[in-house]
Amino acid sequence: MRIEVNGDAREVTGATVAAALEELGWREARVATALNGAFVPKAARADTRLTAGDRLEVLAPMQGG
Repeated sequence: MRIEVNGDAREVTGATVAAALEELGWREARVATALNGAFVPKAARADTRLTAGDRLEVLAPMQGG
């Protein structure tokens, strides 16, 4: 299905946020996720279903000073 990931159209086969993250190479990454503007906690990713046209944001923490 085609979804938007961080502003880019992407084709994914995973049906959940967790499956899409794994498919996109973020399986082990420590990231924050939002689906259509709503925060998705790590514990809910495996149960949060995707549909065509969804907007997934994946954000990594930044360090600096």
